[in-house]
Amino acid sequence: MRVGMFTVGPVQENCFLVAADTGTTAAMVDPGEEAPRLLAGIEAAGVTLEAILLTHTHFDHIGAVGPVARATGAPVYCPQLEQHVLANVMDYVPYEGFGPFESYEADVLVAGGEHLTLAGLDIEVLFTPGHSPGHVTYVAKEQDADVAPALFSGDVLFQSSVGRTDLPGGDEATLLASIAMLLDRFPDACLVHPGHMGLTTLGAERAGNPFLTSLAR
Repeated sequence: MRVGMFTVGPVQENCFLVAADTGTTAAMVDPGEEAPRLLAGIEAAGVTLEAILLTHTHFDHIGAVGPVARATGAPVYCPQLEQHVLANVMDYVPYEGFGPFESYEADVLVAGGEHLTLAGLDIEVLFTPGHSPGHVTYVAKEQDADVAPALFSGDVLFQSSVGRTDLPGGDEATLLASIAMLLDRFPDACLVHPGHMGLTTLGAERAGNPFLTSLAR
């Protein structure tokens, strides 16, 4: 699997371009800002964008959705519980000085439980609320590959940290339950691609994340 990471915007959000190792199509996860840079990255990778996958709809994760979708024709997969935010982005920007961002009507809604075949990858959609009400995590694995899947965790799990829960719809107990589900379901070798900060693994977070001590077994 090939994964390119673009850290964009003033909030330093991580957008990912993911494709099968020898594939010519790709999926993009959470295009937050800097659409020209993201489009240049797609071109440089020599791939056609097959889908745009959103983990959640906080403004720093969706600011470039409209321009990237229009330029590529790729359908946008959005958490069902948060489609209204994507459709009215600026109504949900809580701070001054950000935007303006373009609203977008989602093409495909996901709620968790879906299995997608995109860009030569098998992608499972998991419902992982807590940071936001409809948050999902995408678990990607190259077809027929006997390796640990890659997790695109949005703002659920970070390197030595977890997503904030003080925004509307956030809940700490729900977030920890979502993380516990990920730790229970997937091996320590799973590489976590978070919405902010650096890459990590489930094993590293299980062993050393100070916010997960209540989940220790």
